[in-house]
Amino acid sequence: MIACYHDTMTKNMTVRLPDELAADTEALARVSGKSVNETIKDALADAVAARSRDPKFKARIREIIEEDRELLERLAK
Repeated sequence: MIACYHDTMTKNMTVRLPDELAADTEALARVSGKSVNETIKDALADAVAARSRDPKFKARIREIIEEDRELLERLAK
């Protein structure tokens, strides 16, 4: 499901966490004065930003783009 929240497109997702990680996330949210949702969004945004700076990750993205390009060109024939 995709919704609009404060002029931003959002998508509902279900995430299954081990009990201990869920408890840690809830505690972190409480201590930070944030919702669990906001805490998870912040953590994911930080993880995406960190990976985006990783040269090996960027190289893998380029490999996937090339693989997809080749596949799409073959299918378009």
